[in-house]
Amino acid sequence: MTAAGWGAVLGAAAGLGIVLVLARVRAIRQPPLAIRVLPYLRDLSPLVDAPNRAPGHSASPLGAATGVFGPVLRSGAEAVERVLGGETSVRRRIERAGLDLTVHEVRVQQVVWGLVGFAVAAAYSLLKALTDPGGVVAAVMLSIVGFAAGVLARDNHLSGQARRRERRIIEEFPALAELLALAVAAGEGPVSALDRVVRRSDGAFSADLARVLADVRLGEPVGVAFDELASRTAVPAVARFAQGIAIAIERGTPLADVLHAQAADVRDASRRDLIESAARREVLMMVPVVFLVLPVTVLFAFWPGVVGLSLTTP
Repeated sequence: MTAAGWGAVLGAAAGLGIVLVLARVRAIRQPPLAIRVLPYLRDLSPLVDAPNRAPGHSASPLGAATGVFGPVLRSGAEAVERVLGGETSVRRRIERAGLDLTVHEVRVQQVVWGLVGFAVAAAYSLLKALTDPGGVVAAVMLSIVGFAAGVLARDNHLSGQARRRERRIIEEFPALAELLALAVAAGEGPVSALDRVVRRSDGAFSADLARVLADVRLGEPVGVAFDELASRTAVPAVARFAQGIAIAIERGTPLADVLHAQAADVRDASRRDLIESAARREVLMMVPVVFLVLPVTVLFAFWPGVVGLSLTTP
């Protein structure tokens, strides 16, 4: 077969592959049958999230890739789960980060990050092989290390997302606690005060309070809903806050005083953390003084004398 014939065959194969991929992506973007039937089945509320949690119909940005390369990515995610384990820890960090993901979706993202790391390492090895042939074993090992680095990088990124959200919660906590205290002191009940604060605020801690409000409206007692918030969160101040509200509602303690005390405690704790952080970084704060300010000061002090000596010497 001539070169033109081979070109025609390869072009037809590439075009057919593109058409198949586009057809699959279009099919994925169409709402599934469960979503279309759901408005007529209002009494089956547990099905609301079921289509979104189904493999291949994820709401995450990787949904299309999961649909096209679903079997491969799912197999890779299961292999990562078997190697790393820690499903409970991952689920806990997802809740702390406030992400609308499942453990399986996080594992799929780890596989995708690992493939990106593998591709970067393989491209570097290929470019190096063009200039210096040989070292196939080193290139393979580097690619494997790139895949492992990508997988671990997604895991560390998840932990970082959880820590950043917890810092935002600590920053938002005193203001929202004071708002709750003011609403309760004005005569509103706990649920009404919680609804008012959630409707007039936005942020990480407000999202947690909105989840508590949703649980209360679904029929759970207020104390039980706040106990569940205390068990979910990893921020000690929020756990004490939720437990204090639950105990105050159960025993009839004045709720406004409890909320004011909680907000004052968090502000004092933030102030102490700031002072301790400054004390720990005292040496780092001396670096610009020693290496920037002090040399400039010495230069300004001695430079006129050096210039004067150079002018007076024959």
